[in-house]
Amino acid sequence: MRFEVTILGSNSATPLFGRHHTAQILNCNEIVSLIDCGEGTQLQLQRYGIKANRIKYIFISHLHGDHYLGLVGLISSMHLNGRKEDLHVFGPEGLKEIIDLQLHYSETSLRYKLVVQTTSPHTAETILSDANFDVMTFPLSHRINCTGFLFREKQRLPRINKDAIAALNIPTPYYPLLKRGIDYTDNEGKVHRAADLTTPAPVPRSYAFCSDTVNIKSYWPYIEKVDLLYHEATFLHDMLERAVETFHTTALQAAEIAKAVGARKLVIGHFSARYKDLQPLLDESRTVFSNTELAIEGETFEI
Repeated sequence: MRFEVTILGSNSATPLFGRHHTAQILNCNEIVSLIDCGEGTQLQLQRYGIKANRIKYIFISHLHGDHYLGLVGLISSMHLNGRKEDLHVFGPEGLKEIIDLQLHYSETSLRYKLVVQTTSPHTAETILSDANFDVMTFPLSHRINCTGFLFREKQRLPRINKDAIAALNIPTPYYPLLKRGIDYTDNEGKVHRAADLTTPAPVPRSYAFCSDTVNIKSYWPYIEKVDLLYHEATFLHDMLERAVETFHTTALQAAEIAKAVGARKLVIGHFSARYKDLQPLLDESRTVFSNTELAIEGETFEI
């Protein structure tokens, strides 16, 4: 089953050096979600061959412009392109008002249903339980209310072991019962354990998106043992004072967080426009956490 993240935008407040504002695509078993939607997201979707109307869910971390100013344009384009399916948007208080206001003054009546759900900036909560994954928000510490997102695959059922059942003539309709752990009794009364006729499903994978935040430990419990951690790393550590002042994180701190929570892999992004060359940020992070990669636009990370 596909579980992967594609980077659309990786810069912070100013889009420079060919880098765009924050946006990512998460594909979980062909269910497509958009995480943040800075300016230029539509063009990035086109650039990397991702059809906007495939997006089912949109998650907005906070209301700084580099994380949401592309949203109304994307919503409008979906309307113009004949979207019919409901679109679910999750974001902070005020987001629905912003969307409604712009649609009102442009006299736009959407062809599809737009469902906007407000996230809590103060408590962690599960905001979505899809057939394929669960989504939790957790509070971050930024200059304005900001949430992180944890995406976790649903536990799948075991798979039928075709070699083990080959000679047993088990009726096909019984397969779902085996997957649920129900043993099979043959015509001679012999019990065949479901565990012997199936193979365990893979362990569910997880992805954590930590948007703008100063380095504090309060959100660490929510991202423990995550398979892939995206964490902002706006500055090099020699700019720590500036990072604290603006409620951001350094590349070194992002690595320390990944190590502390036991993440398997770290991707850093949200780069300050002061850095044309990103290699120093990668090098700094790898001094603490070797399995670090840069959020290079167009890159896809399989989880």
